[in-house]
Amino acid sequence: MAKTKSPRNKTIDISLDEGMSYLERCKVINEPVELNDCINTTIWGDLFQTAPYLPPKSVDLLIADPPYNLTKQYHGRTFQKKRSEEYRSLTERWLDLVLPLIKDTGSIYVCCDWESSLIIGQVLTEKLIVRNRITWQREKGRGAKTNWKNSMEDIWFATMSDRYVFNLNDVKLRRKVIAPYKENGKPKDWKETEKGNYRDTCPSNFWDDISVPFWSMAENTAHPTQKPEKLIAKLILASSNPRDVVLDPFLGSGTTSVVAKKLGRRFLGIEQNELYCVWAEKRLEMAEKNPSIQGYTDGVFWERNTLADQIQMLTTD
Repeated sequence: MAKTKSPRNKTIDISLDEGMSYLERCKVINEPVELNDCINTTIWGDLFQTAPYLPPKSVDLLIADPPYNLTKQYHGRTFQKKRSEEYRSLTERWLDLVLPLIKDTGSIYVCCDWESSLIIGQVLTEKLIVRNRITWQREKGRGAKTNWKNSMEDIWFATMSDRYVFNLNDVKLRRKVIAPYKENGKPKDWKETEKGNYRDTCPSNFWDDISVPFWSMAENTAHPTQKPEKLIAKLILASSNPRDVVLDPFLGSGTTSVVAKKLGRRFLGIEQNELYCVWAEKRLEMAEKNPSIQGYTDGVFWERNTLADQIQMLTTD
């Protein structure tokens, strides 16, 4: 007997049959196209077959979340864990396909776990200018009897050249001021407001303010490795400008495209799993009515649990 969802369960998990109208919005590209022919589109297809047809030097920012080197089920498809040299070869292959699409002023972020990070970091160093490695804390994770629980993931940040976008002020983190210090009776390096005392701080390469999507959040899907919208929003705001083109070659359930749309960027996403294409298009439709991003309010990233409105936003669509 099929389980009935709780009314508060907002997980997007519609079936392919239910979502055929969404799949019909996606494009299949099997010949060279101009940017205007494919912009703001979910491309249904295999990256290795599709990327050669996309316009070169058209992308300002690439965000990639390739399969980690783990055996994983993806709704009808299985990624099989590979030997290190095989995974390195796979990484080189997809990078060699997408790098010609990026402008000389473009940036790239690649998501990975600690193990695949060892390989991806090396490959990026050989092909690009690596700027940093971000580590973010995901509060979920399985315990282990003979090892430390995995609750961290990496994101490598690299650029095509020394000319690139980085909007520092757009990604500062607003923190509560616990011990406000005043000079001549005025706040020193912090602000006093009706919502409390706070300070906007420069972001580091360790992020502990991210909530992994869960069942009562409007952004949540049944995708097994979905990234939080807030996580991707930081990357997009830092390394692109309004109207820039953001490409995700492993789109999954559509987080990168959805966040790009919410933040006024143009987007392209490639996904081979037709079910995930459906979920991505469903979310893009939802973004028309609800452009909010959990944890990002009034143009500010708030430290987790410091803004009361965040609690309500978690369960509001």
